[in-house]
Amino acid sequence: MYIRRDYSDKSPARQAHRRNTAVGGGTSRQQHKLARRAIGGRRNVCAPFAPPEDWHESSDCEGYRVIIQKPGEGYRHIVTEEQIRERLKLVPQHFLDQLEVVQLSSMTRKKQCFPCYGMQWGNAVYLYPLEESLVEHFDLPPRPALVNEAKMYGGVWGEPGPGAWTLTWSQQAAEDFYLNNILIHELGHLVDEKNSTYMERERFAEWFAVEHGYRRSGGAAARRPNQVVRRRHHAK
Repeated sequence: MYIRRDYSDKSPARQAHRRNTAVGGGTSRQQHKLARRAIGGRRNVCAPFAPPEDWHESSDCEGYRVIIQKPGEGYRHIVTEEQIRERLKLVPQHFLDQLEVVQLSSMTRKKQCFPCYGMQWGNAVYLYPLEESLVEHFDLPPRPALVNEAKMYGGVWGEPGPGAWTLTWSQQAAEDFYLNNILIHELGHLVDEKNSTYMERERFAEWFAVEHGYRRSGGAAARRPNQVVRRRHHAK
């Protein structure tokens, strides 16, 4: 998970400190890292701590292409090219007019300092890998928005010890999270031609992901079909 080199001037409101257990676990000094949900914005080459990401020039080709990089040691890509294409067939196709690249990006040591699940840059959407174990580790309590969002898609939070939090995914839940939330959220940034500030763009992408991702794929009923709804009856 990572923050791109080219991102909005506004720092994301939704973030949590996390540590990485896949790479560099032998270091004696613990480094706090930011777990950022998603990044979308405009180019800012002067932004500090800017890890490199591939820029894809616009072309006149029909449709979009999928680029798959090696995920990196200790990481795995959650979704395949086929899954991405099948999911994007379900959105109104005019939403894809500007989409030229979906890239499954690699994880590097530098990128781990500013992690995120996905981002949109130009006409490209980037999706980042998760830990191979499907367990994310946090050093500080994650923000309520991140907690609730992960739970919506089947993520399970744990607190194994003082000052430690984990977010555990099953393969099915992780695929759901990426295909029906992260991918659609970033597509929302791409189709948003109205908003300009970070908060406005993020608010639109949040709505877009819920409307065209979560609800379009069945909402809570599809994810928790056996959940018993308890209604409280108050005596008159």
